[in-house]
Amino acid sequence: MDFYFKTKMANIHIKTALDHIRRAPFQAMAAIFVLSITFFVITLLSILIYASSQTLKYFETRPQVIAFLSDDATTDQVADLQTKLKQDSRVAEVSFISKEQALEIYKVATADNPLLSELVSPSIFPASLEFSLTDLSFAEEVISSVKQEEFVDQIGFTASLGGEDTLSDVVSRLRKITWYIRVGGGAFALLLSGTSFLVLIVIIGMRMTTRRGEIEILDLIGATPGFIRSPIILEGVIYAFMGVVVGWLLAFLAVLYLTPTVISYFGEIPVLPRDTLELFKLFAILFGGEIFVGLFLALTGSALAVSRVKRR
Repeated sequence: MDFYFKTKMANIHIKTALDHIRRAPFQAMAAIFVLSITFFVITLLSILIYASSQTLKYFETRPQVIAFLSDDATTDQVADLQTKLKQDSRVAEVSFISKEQALEIYKVATADNPLLSELVSPSIFPASLEFSLTDLSFAEEVISSVKQEEFVDQIGFTASLGGEDTLSDVVSRLRKITWYIRVGGGAFALLLSGTSFLVLIVIIGMRMTTRRGEIEILDLIGATPGFIRSPIILEGVIYAFMGVVVGWLLAFLAVLYLTPTVISYFGEIPVLPRDTLELFKLFAILFGGEIFVGLFLALTGSALAVSRVKRR
């Protein structure tokens, strides 16, 4: 019985809130429009932050560090260093390149000019250990450790990141760009959220002002404060929910349309998930977060508007 009563009351509140929206459609459209723009931009900014983080992660782990070995390096020494690197949590992958394999790599690289391959032999190529890092900021520490091995002649890189002295500058630039995107995007999202919050307060306040007579009558006949406030708060929730759905859906369709072009342009860099299911999961997480933010804005804004009008 209690459940039936609560369900009936909830239906009454929802019907009342929808009736109020229909009576002033332009105010409702203004609120939904502002909220839709807010969450459209927030969704795109979230995707941009995700893409920048993926790009940074890609370039942090992309360069291969090459430790060129001297000719007198023994098999045991190389095996010990390889094992040591594999056990290091800062190192992602390790592989040994023999002199013969180095020659084959050289032949592939000079395939356009076969004469260059005929003039060389495996003996002129040093064996090497190639390894990548989980984070480029670890490069200097790992390189210093590897250099202490007597049979390591030189350290090089397979990516054009400059010399060893510029590694910290490369990491700093990559992280600075990502930091600017995160902070700038977050500040802009907060600005839009604040604007939507104020719009909700103004519209809900206007609604309560126009319904002052109705509210006073309900108060006189013994209606509880919760009964009076519920339709008003539900109205704000409906605005927020519609704004989240419209803004998120528009952003989702835009990203879904542009994803093949973006993936083709950036090539190997995983700026966006290549798997459709993973892309859906990413947007589902964003939708859940935006619903939470939208409900928080609606409940807080509606409650604040109700308390301000009530004080008057």
